[in-house]
Amino acid sequence: MKFTCAKTDLAQAVQTVSKAVSVKNQNPILSGIYIKAENNLLELQATDYEIGIICKIEAQIEESGQIVLSGRYLQEVIRKLPGVNIEIEYDRQEKTAHIKSNRAHFTLLSMSPDDFPVINKIKGDFNFKIRDNILHELISRTTFACSNEEARPVFTGCLLELDGSQVNMVATDIRRLAFQTSTLEDFEGQRKMIIPSKILNEIQKLLISDTPREVNINYNSNQISFELDGTYIASRLIDGQFPDYNRAMPTSFSTRVKVNTEEFRSVLDRVALISRTNEYKIATLEFSAGMIRITSNNPEIGNADESMTAEIDGEDITISFNVDYIADVLKIVNTKEFYISLNSSLNPASIRMLDDESFTYIITPVRNNGI
Repeated sequence: MKFTCAKTDLAQAVQTVSKAVSVKNQNPILSGIYIKAENNLLELQATDYEIGIICKIEAQIEESGQIVLSGRYLQEVIRKLPGVNIEIEYDRQEKTAHIKSNRAHFTLLSMSPDDFPVINKIKGDFNFKIRDNILHELISRTTFACSNEEARPVFTGCLLELDGSQVNMVATDIRRLAFQTSTLEDFEGQRKMIIPSKILNEIQKLLISDTPREVNINYNSNQISFELDGTYIASRLIDGQFPDYNRAMPTSFSTRVKVNTEEFRSVLDRVALISRTNEYKIATLEFSAGMIRITSNNPEIGNADESMTAEIDGEDITISFNVDYIADVLKIVNTKEFYISLNSSLNPASIRMLDDESFTYIITPVRNNGI
């Protein structure tokens, strides 16, 4: 095997598939990246059996072939090589790959491509297309609310719900819930599936083009794949019953507060200096007389107390939250102002953006003996 390609193309392809390289040493072949050179195309693959990624780029192929190289070292070598183009030649007798760029020359030992579990594209029972900007919004506004506790796998993924022209994505770790809805063209019927947040976060990184593109999605009872341009990502679906999220979303509130996003973000960030010094990370919000007072106290450190103006419609309320759960949602609020809706100090609150009804964030308060 021998080929030449642009360094930037190869570096990007290696970086993309590396997300599926296994970091566990139980099966050494899974730590490698499979490379196939044929018909002026390079096909790179990596899988850890949970996620599989294929990436194709153009190359000048002098000799067809296939090889498996260490994902870790290949990525580092390609990234640091000088020059614009890279040449890779495989020596069958020595079972080594010679990697050259300008005056740099690296030799990497190879693994047998016959041992690599080559990824076969999913022949899904169902498929649909979605615009990349819509998928990006669905992912970015929900995955942050997923759980990291592997003992509860259902909560480590997002529910993707298809209902005719409507598409919903929901994530929850029980203490909070993020819901995003949008429209879908040319789809009929109803489908539900739970997609691991890990794969969704990797897909989101690919959805950065300024040019509108379509993502092709195929799925069956236990697998799903996403295909965009020259990249293909497949994953297992999470088996289980996602909770009825509608029951967790209050339909009415006694108090509605209109808040300046940037000012609130700044105030919360300062108060969080004290909140994050203890394991509970509690910040208390007092809504009264056109003001929001945000406080935090740690007997071993000190306290923080800051107020700001706001438009408050309804009863006065004092409520406490995990400060990180508020800070997380503020990272995606992209409107100048947003709404906080509440009922009492013990009931879940809602955060929604101004003039954007597609997103809802529900956050459960924490009990604070100080209020």
